Amino acid sequence: MTLFQLILFIAALVIFYLFFKKLFSEDYPRRGVDFEAENADAQIGGISRPDKIFSQPTAKPNRIDELLSIADESVKKEDMLEAKKALQSALILEKNNPDILSRYAYVLNAMNDFVGAKASYQKVLEMTPDDDMAEAALANVLHRLGEETESVAHHQRAIELDPEYAPHYFNYANTLYDAGEGEEALKNYQKAYAIDPSLKEAKEIIEKLNRGEKL
Repeated sequence: MTLFQLILFIAALVIFYLFFKKLFSEDYPRRGVDFEAENADAQIGGISRPDKIFSQPTAKPNRIDELLSIADESVKKEDMLEAKKALQSALILEKNNPDILSRYAYVLNAMNDFVGAKASYQKVLEMTPDDDMAEAALANVLHRLGEETESVAHHQRAIELDPEYAPHYFNYANTLYDAGEGEEALKNYQKAYAIDPSLKEAKEIIEKLNRGEKL
């Protein structure tokens, strides 16, 4: 073997060594290991295959919506404790959300936590002062707490905001009756029934009061 042939032989060995080292090194994806994009839009195929891209990840449901859904389902099942927990978690995320606060107040009221319900409805009205339903709900809670003067004021405000909503008059009448204002109560039961003749409860109460019976 000549010196030239020896040099060629050594060069060939070096080339084969480098080739196989590269082939089995970490630089190539190993069998069974998929390519992982570094971000949601990383391309697999490059410029020549723009169709080969990772699709955008499916948006996860909003956590607030999930918690409100849990609360609503729990209320339907009359599991107020579970509803309360879900709403408390929602309030940690959005403590000044009037919708969440209204639901929370409703649940507290259903659990006979009238003080807590009162505080929550008051917060709602601080943020949404023209919410007639919150006014009416707060009025009912105050009535349960025996705070009749404040209750009457909030009933009147609810009626002022929506004078065509029959339940506002009906609830106002209940408060008036319990406060010993029988005549005014009757007038408001009549208003409620005039607006919504489907309120059988109002009709029955009107008939009883007209006969001089007590409720």
